[in-house]
Amino acid sequence: MTPLDWTIIIVYMFGMIGLSVYLGRSQEDQADYYVGGRKLPWWAIGISTMATQTSAISFISIPAFVALKEGGGLTWLQYELAVPLAMIVVMAVLIPFFRRLELVSVYRYLELRYGRRSRLFVSGVFLFSRGVATGVGVYASAIVLSVCLGLPVWATILVIGIVTIIYDTIGGMSAVVYSDVIQMVILVAGLLFCIAYALIDVGGWSEAWSLLPDARKQAIDWSAGIGDESAVPFWAFLFGGLFLYTSYYGTDQSQVQRELSADSTAGARKALVLNGFARFPLTVLYILMGVAVYAVYATSPDLQAAVPTDRPDFLVPQFILLELPTGVRAILFAALLAAAMSSLDSALNSLSASTMRDFLANRIGPDREVVWSKGTTVVWGLLITTLAFFVDSISDTVIEAINKVGSAFYGPILATFLMGVLTKRVDATGAISGLLTGVLVNVSLWLFVPGVHWMWWNVIGCAVTAGVALVASKGQLRQDALEYTIYGSGGMEDSSAWRGVYVSLIGYFVAMVSVLVLLG
Repeated sequence: MTPLDWTIIIVYMFGMIGLSVYLGRSQEDQADYYVGGRKLPWWAIGISTMATQTSAISFISIPAFVALKEGGGLTWLQYELAVPLAMIVVMAVLIPFFRRLELVSVYRYLELRYGRRSRLFVSGVFLFSRGVATGVGVYASAIVLSVCLGLPVWATILVIGIVTIIYDTIGGMSAVVYSDVIQMVILVAGLLFCIAYALIDVGGWSEAWSLLPDARKQAIDWSAGIGDESAVPFWAFLFGGLFLYTSYYGTDQSQVQRELSADSTAGARKALVLNGFARFPLTVLYILMGVAVYAVYATSPDLQAAVPTDRPDFLVPQFILLELPTGVRAILFAALLAAAMSSLDSALNSLSASTMRDFLANRIGPDREVVWSKGTTVVWGLLITTLAFFVDSISDTVIEAINKVGSAFYGPILATFLMGVLTKRVDATGAISGLLTGVLVNVSLWLFVPGVHWMWWNVIGCAVTAGVALVASKGQLRQDALEYTIYGSGGMEDSSAWRGVYVSLIGYFVAMVSVLVLLG
């Protein structure tokens, strides 16, 4: 690292803090802090949502999966197939309810539908699962930056944690969204530069493609993911992905909070449409980088020596460190830092929002709620940063570890919301019984049934939760519960205007599958 490299990185970090100070100057209440006063533009929300998912983990782990991980290759594209379909469910069924109720915490809906116990239980599950997953993410990002910056992992954990805590605490959701937009631009620029530089180094795309082993060029693995030990089974990623993404975009506070920040229901839907169409091309860029960087790896003894056989995630950071020139290298490091912080900032804000709105709202007066909200953000930031010090390898590539943590919870949480929206039968007892059973079943599959691919947990957990909820319910509904179901709210009355968009998303899904079939 040269003085120029360090200067670029330091300027970037102070720029994020300065932006948060500017955006946070007019905060007056929790609506300003947590949902940007409900006036953020849809395009910024859509880009911010993608930035959260195109994290440093994606930057390193997807190319590593394509290039080096056993059983890897272009099959990672299957992971994106269900996104357009999931957007339809979220836009048509869930978002209208949440927007009409002007929620800050999405789990407030569960209290209105089932009662306070359900809200606290599901919010507690979110706090635990999101906190653990974010801690894993910070650790993964720290590994990358430790290799790039020549610093110990503990130091890079502190850099990511402290800088993000500062700007997130000061600026709130507005800082999260607009900083994510900037970070997304840097990240995509970094992706494009890595691809271009690697291809120039090896002599062009045809040469890079020829160096990639044939087994890694297959884009579809028609396995089911049950008893076949496939790393990326098509049917598991199609059906499991539908449930995972519907839950992630529609019930996860870290994502829904953005949609609640839009200036209208239409704006929230537009942000989701942007994600439905743009995620696949973005993943294609990660795949292209995997192909290009593998070509450099195959022709560079130095790069091969620098990447341990048991740590494929080191491929991209070592490529940046060994192959890219000074200055440009620092921009890529800034891109990785941006990606790391874009995942952490939204998690901190959403964890703080759930803590304040679901557990502390009735204990704090309006004149102190912003101060307490910021203090809660700091506490969560310190907890997650501390947790990152104790995370070690959970999976060959860290992105799988995070997906496994999420998949254990996403299906059961989705079922809890859907049973509330779509049925009149399920009550609080059934909802809690179903959720607890669904999570326990998924954890049991993780520990004792390795032959079931983790993407299926989203389907299984949702089905088990729904079934148990229906059986365990005694029909003891709150008096006003019908108002919060599809039958009594009129929540889908405006969906007809979006039918053309839904058809386009279905057509896009068909086109994506067709592309993968042709590649396969």
